[in-house]
Amino acid sequence: MTRLKTMAMAGRAPMPLSSALPVFVLLLALLLSACSTASDAISSAKEDASKGTAPPAATTENGEAAAGGEQLAEAPAEPKITHRDATVTQKGTNIRAIVNGQPITNYDIQRRAAFLNLRRVGGNRTEKALEELVDQAIKMQEAKRRGTNPSSKEVDEAFGNFAKSNKMSNSQMSQVLGQAGVGAEHFKEFIRGQMGWQRAVGIKLRSEAKGKTTQETMFEIRKSGGHKPETTEYLLEQTIFVIPANRSGDKAYQAQRRKDAEAFRAQFSACGETVKQAAGMRDVTVRQLPRILEPQLPPDWNDELISLSQGAVTKTKTTDKGVEFLAICSKKTVSDDNAAVIVSQSKQFEDLNEAGDKISQEYLAELKSKAQIVYR
Repeated sequence: MTRLKTMAMAGRAPMPLSSALPVFVLLLALLLSACSTASDAISSAKEDASKGTAPPAATTENGEAAAGGEQLAEAPAEPKITHRDATVTQKGTNIRAIVNGQPITNYDIQRRAAFLNLRRVGGNRTEKALEELVDQAIKMQEAKRRGTNPSSKEVDEAFGNFAKSNKMSNSQMSQVLGQAGVGAEHFKEFIRGQMGWQRAVGIKLRSEAKGKTTQETMFEIRKSGGHKPETTEYLLEQTIFVIPANRSGDKAYQAQRRKDAEAFRAQFSACGETVKQAAGMRDVTVRQLPRILEPQLPPDWNDELISLSQGAVTKTKTTDKGVEFLAICSKKTVSDDNAAVIVSQSKQFEDLNEAGDKISQEYLAELKSKAQIVYR
């Protein structure tokens, strides 16, 4: 691992794939778990629901907005899996399967089989590659139907982050993938499929786990003879040492901003005084956030905020806004109608989270049962 890091940092060509493989496989496993779990989609849905944000608008194939999410055009109602003789394209590439009109060639299968080899998947890789590509086609078609496919820029950024985590440049990562018989474009298409599918699952979860109204929640509580649930209400103050977009790649500048933020945090005395403390400082934002209940806390700050008392401040954290920290101005237990609704909604998502990947698998099975699949 040390040798890989040294060579990558020096800008030299990556080592032979056999030497880089242990590190690459480990990071690939992390990417797979990060992209494809239903838990991530559930967390995303939970975060959007707590913020009250709507899911992305779905679009039709011509780019027009589709009405009402679940009212989109349905896939073929009856499963149709047939087998026909293999055909050859004009370039001489055999078509091995057609999924709702989308062809899968033997070249696609060869690259996916090589990808399975990188992931150390055993068994008949050719058969597994075909089935994985069929599943991927169905997932990507559903993502397109719901308008959740990532942009090329997002895919390129994900590819770059993966290369960086493996101590490689994008070109070095492309070379490693080429040596393995996978290719950068095939890997990017895999990333696109995983990202789009995760978002599609998130939209489905939001549609199936719509929060109850206050009246419905209170009726259920009274009907069961229970009491209004208690939760913790927070009033937070946010301080951000802004890092402008044109300085986001300047490591020295970022390090200085972190140093400045740490020094500023160390002088914190009380909420309300921070604005005076920041007066005259360049690119420093201080603002009081709206009241928020514990189930609505941002995931990145959740554990730390729960562990701290009123009047305390969190550690600094580098975010997409800059270097920031939060101060707890108020922290108290509440039990009212709004709290009851939020706690009830949070419980819904916890129940979904326990179901885990089963939700994603059932969703795929449903789509697959309606798909028109022709094997050649």
